Amino acid sequence: MIMGRIVELLPGFNCGKCGRKDCETFAESLVTGERIELCKFMDQDRFSARKTKILAMLANCEIEEEIVGVVDGLKAQFSLVPLEGERSCREDLYPFNRSVELKEGEIIRYRPLGCPITHFAKILRVSNGILTVHIIGPRNLIGEGAFEPLDIGICMVAAFEGVLGKGKMPKVCQTVRFLPHHCMMGKVHSGVVVGIEGRKIRIEGIDLKVWSESE
Repeated sequence: MIMGRIVELLPGFNCGKCGRKDCETFAESLVTGERIELCKFMDQDRFSARKTKILAMLANCEIEEEIVGVVDGLKAQFSLVPLEGERSCREDLYPFNRSVELKEGEIIRYRPLGCPITHFAKILRVSNGILTVHIIGPRNLIGEGAFEPLDIGICMVAAFEGVLGKGKMPKVCQTVRFLPHHCMMGKVHSGVVVGIEGRKIRIEGIDLKVWSESE
C-alpha cells in the first residue's frame, strides 16, 4: 500500500511539528491531500531525494474516498454501478421455489435470503434455474398496469455484475467488500471477484454478513 511506502520515506522522528501525532498519521494525511511542506525536515538536503519519491507516488495514486454502508457503517472497497444504459446492477438469483416456471420479461417479487426488504425485479434471462434480473424497486407494483408481480418467495443472490464506481479496481479471485449502487439499505456486501473486463466486474459467492476489521 502506498501509505506504508510513504511512512518508510518520512524522517520517522514523530516530532509532531506537522500537527500530527506521528509520521504514520502524517502519511495518512498526505494520501488524502495534505501538503508535504508541513514536514520541515523534508526541506533538508538529506531528505530531498525521499521528498521527490514521495511526491511522485502521490502524483500517481488515486486519492482514496471512503465508501461507507448506511446500515452497518462498514467500509467498502468500491461501489458497483449499473452497466451503461441499464437501471441497476445485474443480479443472478437462485429461487428456492422450483415449482414455478419463470420466463424472460416477467416481473417478480421476492426477498433475498438474509435481507429484510422485499424486492421487485424484471427477469432478463433464465438459464439452468438461475435468474438474471434487474431490480426495478421495492415498491408494490400491483395495480400499475395489466400485470401482477409473481411472488416467488425467498431467493439466494448468487452474483452481481456491474461497473466499478468509486474506489479501486479489485483483482480476480480477491474477496471484496462492495456497495451495490441500487441497494435500498445502503448495505455493504461481500463476495469473490470471478471476472473483470475493462471496468466491468462480476462478483459471486455473495454474502450480506461482512466481518468488521475488529472481529
